[in-house]
Amino acid sequence: MDINEVTRDNWLRAIFPEWGTWLVEEIEAEEVPRGNFAMWWLGCMGVWLKTSGSTNLAIDFWTGTGKRTHPTTPMPTTHQYYKMCRSRITQPNLRLTAVPIDPFAMKNLDAVLSTHLHSDHIDPYVAAAVLKNCPSAKFVGPRACVDIWKSWGVPTDRLIEVRPHDEITIGDVKITALESFDRTTVLTEYRIAGVDCSIDEKAVNYVLETDGGVIYHAGDSHYADRFVEHGKKFSIDVALGAYAHNPIGITDKMTASDFIRMGESLGAKVIIPMHYDTWSNFQSDVREIEELYRLQSERLGYKFHPYIWQLGGKYVYPRDADKKYFNYERGFPDAFEKIIRN
Repeated sequence: MDINEVTRDNWLRAIFPEWGTWLVEEIEAEEVPRGNFAMWWLGCMGVWLKTSGSTNLAIDFWTGTGKRTHPTTPMPTTHQYYKMCRSRITQPNLRLTAVPIDPFAMKNLDAVLSTHLHSDHIDPYVAAAVLKNCPSAKFVGPRACVDIWKSWGVPTDRLIEVRPHDEITIGDVKITALESFDRTTVLTEYRIAGVDCSIDEKAVNYVLETDGGVIYHAGDSHYADRFVEHGKKFSIDVALGAYAHNPIGITDKMTASDFIRMGESLGAKVIIPMHYDTWSNFQSDVREIEELYRLQSERLGYKFHPYIWQLGGKYVYPRDADKKYFNYERGFPDAFEKIIRN
């Protein structure tokens, strides 16, 4: 390499996205055993789901950033966090993790699902890539998300609007939209005909039924007693929820206690904390969930356990049902083999 020819542009092209096409290749090569489903964590609340029938769904697939410069303007009074605590100092929310997947390398995707309208759960770059490379893929979400996709140029015939209790089928996955308990979206302004719309038009949770089991995606829901209702309607195997340490004055993610209560209320078998990886000002230590679970599980007789995932990691259920942690492949399985054979 001649460093005199290096520019910012060719540096960006050579290095980003940092994982290149690694994860796309892994997902495409994965043959999911019958009676199982596979998931990969895309960061934040993003999940790629692949079934034994090769249906591919991406939920809350986001490739964006947080702050990239020090802000000089106050937080607008229309912002949901201003409405929570009247803070005018803009939050220092830097993105902490890499984008593990190149959306423009995707070719096999049946649908993009968004749980709600916040910008770390719906992405214009993903939408553009899907439109270009996945001609039959649908875009599924509540009305606010559908309106956003439409404003970006997604054709109407590719959009599916859902409200709580709507059911659709994509490939071999039955998808049911349920009530979201993300109270932050209540404070997020989204007006239709001059009137701020209801939470049901801004956010939903999803139940995804596959031949390998049932997944509950809670989006950014806060804890709510009605998780019990959802758990009684569906036999949930794996529940995904948003956990983090909330800054002072803000309640935007579930605490460790809330997260464990969610698992108990839903009657899930496995609970997977997410979103704590995303924002610098919500930085969390996921071992808090492990410790609280350890203190409570024997006394309360929990029939579920937490699973601690890692960015880009694969989780296959029920094959991995008893696992507690993800660990990346460590490599070198053929160490010294050639020497021994000689």
